[in-house]
Amino acid sequence: MHPSLRLPLGVTATLLACTTLPAAAQSGVTVSGYLDAGMYRDYDKTNRLGTIQRSNLAFSGVEDLGHGLKATFRLSTRFEMGTGAMEGQGSKPFWHDESTVGLQGAWGHVRLGRALSAMWSQEWKYDAFSNVNRIASTAWHLAHTFTPTDRASNNGDPEYGRMANGIFYDSPNWGGVTVHLSASPERTTAPGRDGRAVSAAVNYDQGAVGTMLGYERNGSGDKDWFAGGTYRFGAAAVLLSYNHSQAGDSADRSRMVSVGGTYAIDATTLRASYGQQRVRLDGVAGDATNKMVSVGAEHHLSKRTMLYTSLGYQRFDQQPSRTAWGVGMAHAF
Repeated sequence: MHPSLRLPLGVTATLLACTTLPAAAQSGVTVSGYLDAGMYRDYDKTNRLGTIQRSNLAFSGVEDLGHGLKATFRLSTRFEMGTGAMEGQGSKPFWHDESTVGLQGAWGHVRLGRALSAMWSQEWKYDAFSNVNRIASTAWHLAHTFTPTDRASNNGDPEYGRMANGIFYDSPNWGGVTVHLSASPERTTAPGRDGRAVSAAVNYDQGAVGTMLGYERNGSGDKDWFAGGTYRFGAAAVLLSYNHSQAGDSADRSRMVSVGGTYAIDATTLRASYGQQRVRLDGVAGDATNKMVSVGAEHHLSKRTMLYTSLGYQRFDQQPSRTAWGVGMAHAF
C-alpha cells in the first residue's frame, strides 16, 4: 500500500469496529456527515475557499439491550473542505466534534466522553444562522467572549463548546420541557481556579414557542449565562438571545443581545440577524460596544443539498467597520 493511503492505527481500528459491529452484535451503525464549501471574502479582506459553516464525518450506533435499554456511541470529526485538514489541526483532537458511549432508556440518555456541553448543545437553536456560519452568525462573533468551556483542553488552547472527560445527561420530553446536564469529575489543568466544569440547560418547546435558560462554569471559574426564545408563525420565525460571560472573579465581562428571523418561501429560506455586545475590561474605563448585522439566503435543491449566500457587516468599538460575504454549497448524508 502506498504510504499516503495508510491510516493511523487508532482510526483504522475504529473503522474496522464500525464495519464489523453490526454482524457481531446486531447493532445499527450509521455513517453520516455534512459537507460545506464555498468562496468568501473574510472580515480581514482575504479571499478564501473552504468551509464557511461546518464539515464533519460521524459514526454513530445503537444496540437494543432489551427491557427498554439501549447502548449508544458517537464518533465525529470536523475538517476543512478546502484543504482536507482537520479543523484546528495540531491543537484540536482527531475526534474533536464528539467521542461518547452511553446508555439510553425511558429515564433519559447518559453519555461519557467528549461532547458539546449541556448549554452549548442547546443555545444554537436561538441564532438565525445556528451558530455555525463564520460570516453571518452573531453568536459566533459576539457571544461567550470570556468563557471557553475549557481554557486548555485543545492541547493547551481554549475550547469553546465541548467538554472533555465529561458526563452528559439529556432527559425525556416532559410536556415540552427537557433538561440537559453535563459535568467533569476531573479538575482542570488550565490557568485560574482549580475546579471542575459544570453546565446546565432547561428548554421548553411546545407549539409555536421555544425558550431556554442555560448556565455554565468552567474549571477555571469563568461563568456563562444564556437565555433564548423563539416564536414561530406560519413560514416565519423570530429568535432572541442574551448572553453574559465573565472571566473568573475579574471585571472582564461581556453582555450580548441578538435578534434574528427566518422566512421560508417554498424551497428558499431567508435569514437575518442583529447583535450588539457591550464589553468591560478590568482597569479600562467605560464599556466598549460592538455591533453586527447579517443577512443570508438558502435554496434547497433537495432535502440534503442546498446553495446559500451570506453577508455580514461589523462595527466594533474603536475599529473601522468591516464586511464579509460568501457563497457556498452544503450536502448532508
